Amino acid sequence: MRIALSLLVWLALAGSCFAIDRNAFTFTNYDLDLRVEPEQQRLGVRGKVTLRNDAATPQKIAVLQISSSLDWRSIQAQGNPVQFISQSYTSDVDHTGALSEAIVTLPQLVPPKGTVDLDIGYEGTIPLDTTRLQRIGVPEGEAKHTDWDQISPSFTAVRGLGYVVWYPVSMDSASLSEGSSLFETIGKWKTRELGATMRVDLCTLTIASSPIALMNDRTSEPKQEPGADRSGGRTMSCDQHCFAPLGITVPGFTIARFQSLDKNVLSIYYLAEEKSAAENYGGLTDKLAPFFSLWFDQPRSRTKVVELPDPGAAPFESGTTLLTPFSSDSKLAELTLAHQIAHAMFTSPRPWIDEGIAHFAQALWREHISGRQAALDYMGIHRTALAEAERLTTSEKNAEDEHSLLNSADEEFYRSKAMFVWWMLRDMIGEAALRRALAAYRCDQDKSPSYLQNLTRTETKRDLSWFFNDWVYKDRGLPDFRVISAYPRALDSGGFMTTVTVENLGSAGAEVPITVDIEGGEVTKRLEVRAKASASIRIESPSAPQGILVNDGSVPESDTNNNTFKLSVAR
Repeated sequence: MRIALSLLVWLALAGSCFAIDRNAFTFTNYDLDLRVEPEQQRLGVRGKVTLRNDAATPQKIAVLQISSSLDWRSIQAQGNPVQFISQSYTSDVDHTGALSEAIVTLPQLVPPKGTVDLDIGYEGTIPLDTTRLQRIGVPEGEAKHTDWDQISPSFTAVRGLGYVVWYPVSMDSASLSEGSSLFETIGKWKTRELGATMRVDLCTLTIASSPIALMNDRTSEPKQEPGADRSGGRTMSCDQHCFAPLGITVPGFTIARFQSLDKNVLSIYYLAEEKSAAENYGGLTDKLAPFFSLWFDQPRSRTKVVELPDPGAAPFESGTTLLTPFSSDSKLAELTLAHQIAHAMFTSPRPWIDEGIAHFAQALWREHISGRQAALDYMGIHRTALAEAERLTTSEKNAEDEHSLLNSADEEFYRSKAMFVWWMLRDMIGEAALRRALAAYRCDQDKSPSYLQNLTRTETKRDLSWFFNDWVYKDRGLPDFRVISAYPRALDSGGFMTTVTVENLGSAGAEVPITVDIEGGEVTKRLEVRAKASASIRIESPSAPQGILVNDGSVPESDTNNNTFKLSVAR
């Protein structure tokens, strides 16, 4: 009789699986106790999650997903076990290419905007796994440099959603073989979770001496207070970490027998055999810090650079932490440190400001060392990918709002596009005014989308509402400039005056540099060209113009093939 009853329950739940909405609930809070055992490659999690029903109808079914290498042990509501089915669910949001999904029948319907607390427990191993990448044809050796996450006795590094789903989530399946499906799915989840909070008690249980455990939150450095575990023969170190709010941060943890080198803006964690490389990074930090102190004043927080032992591993940055192999290329190392120093000296709750400034800092450093063209060449690395990302969003419903810098969780937007926005702002209002605006910025006062715009207006008395509307508040795509006409005429006093008319075929306006090419040099002026409009400018040159170039690469465009205009002038 008991077996028959269980079967009926299972069939009822299974029937409901076909109607479940994996996007109905938003996770608003995580309170997790995470125990990691490196020698066993294991982790165990106990804790509580709070789910809010963001669907339009009451919900009886909730979905909890973790990596397929982990197993659900218990799920309770109000202190009582709840019925749930655990099944495998194919998805590339995890490095294994699958999730362990718990389909939970809640004790009662949760109304729209209502919440439910669930006490959860799960455990398992996290070995190196390249299944999802090999499934789409990536060679195993190359895949290991990308999906390097694992718990191991010598080195543990585990990223979160998009790499290893070690904390519960809920979303539809996504595949690397389906274009941008994976990145769009993860981006939508991050957008839903921007206001969530997460507290993690991270405990490391080891046989040998206690290693250093790190997470990428903004709390203090690890305390490392070892104590004897009740099972005997092992030591346990625990630290508490908090992500409040979670924002776009992908929570992850790293455990190894690190040594550390502390600077006033960041801490460098390295393995013993890489001491000289770490000291080199420390010296470069001392070199860069004075330059950025001119831009961002004194450090407002601390960031971390953590060594990855695989020299071919792809770097990963989230929150306050950069995981990267140490590079012998000083230019690359300087760019790496510029990004982290900027994070230490300037922080914002808005991803487009926080990450955009860090990327802008990299371009500033390239300009400082090698000139403007070197900075534009660096920014060009991001330009093509951004143009493609904008192209893919043009047909989406509500794209202007969902992909605006205020809302987007797409890295091409809140990192790359934001970097260009900061660069364009500097070109428009001047370096001194932008520095003053950044100095006046306060995280706790940034309550309105127009807060930054108001700071720039205060410093310049210039109304840039059109620019912020096109580039920040809405996603209007990218401009597309072309020279309609150029009319040079000789001046009685000598030299030439060229009247240049530029059309913007795109839906975003910008102030763009217009360069007149002359023998032995060039003359450049700036011209504001609004969306779907044209504007003219007169440029004086000492000799006959030979051609016109609109845009030097500082403004991202959807099409740069029509930026040049050749002309011939009778001498």
